[in-house]
Amino acid sequence: MPESLETFIAGLPKAELHVHHVGSASPRIVAELAARHPDSPVPKDPGALADFFSFRDFGHFIEVYLAVVDLIRDAEDVRLLTYEVARDMARQQIRYAELTVTPYSSVSRGIPDRAFLEAIEDARVSAERDLGVVLRWCFDIPGEAGLASAEETARIAVDLGCEGLVSFGLGGPEIGVPRPQFKPYFDKAIAAGLHSVPHAGETTGPETVWDALKDLRAERIGHGTSSAQDPALLAHLAEHRIPLEVCPTSNIATRAVATLDEHPIGAMVEAGCLVTINSDDPPMFGTDLNTEYGVAARLLDLDEGGLAALAKNAVEASFLDASGKTRLAAEIDAYLSAWQEQRPQ
Repeated sequence: MPESLETFIAGLPKAELHVHHVGSASPRIVAELAARHPDSPVPKDPGALADFFSFRDFGHFIEVYLAVVDLIRDAEDVRLLTYEVARDMARQQIRYAELTVTPYSSVSRGIPDRAFLEAIEDARVSAERDLGVVLRWCFDIPGEAGLASAEETARIAVDLGCEGLVSFGLGGPEIGVPRPQFKPYFDKAIAAGLHSVPHAGETTGPETVWDALKDLRAERIGHGTSSAQDPALLAHLAEHRIPLEVCPTSNIATRAVATLDEHPIGAMVEAGCLVTINSDDPPMFGTDLNTEYGVAARLLDLDEGGLAALAKNAVEASFLDASGKTRLAAEIDAYLSAWQEQRPQ
């Protein structure tokens, strides 16, 4: 990638829609938490985390991810992690992010539900005040934990809730975890005013995306990688402007896609789908949102204007309020105009 394009991406104002709370913990924070909890198998040395975060397959990724989740053991851990994630986002010019949070994982490990909510909310308010990063939450069901986790996640989201909560999701493995069984919990969340944003079609076929659309009333699809295998599905997603939250490096790291050159993002764009670029679990995959924009620039052959348009896709697909969308889209346009004006003719 040309250095000028890399510089452009580094300064480009952005929104991110598919990024996990615990999965965004930097090596420094993970190592610090591991040192506080010496019974954990997670390395205490930040330099050793790269090997620890080398995944054999999606199942191994879930195993490693849960080992990191187990480092979050009290409300102060939650607050520290959340604020530091926002700090890393601010360095990348991320103005707005919908962070996927899995309250069940923390509450089931003994953190009181209200203390957990208070911790993320305190960090959210502080991050917006101190760093200029606006955070909103997607509370997601960890699919591998079954229907009990769905019941608890829906209870926390609907019966307790918090100001920053905007959506309800479903993560974890897809194989052996059918989407339709979670319909009652999504119905409850949607009735309470939350948006539906399940993962689907990451490690299974397009039928899982259809299930998410029909049974869970998905408004966005997390990953949706296999959608490209079904032209009718791509046409449906494009016609109804249902956004895809695409995470290229993640798909390679978890072996959902064999190589970047085989990634279906090009087919998605060619079909007219609303594609957004995201980092998923960035430190675990050795990436960040700026890197993912660089990957997208190569795969889609984008110049500065194309990258700005991609950034505006995320704004359009977000659950930011209308005035916030207008402001952020205008900031992206202004950045592009200023860049083009200073470019040598």
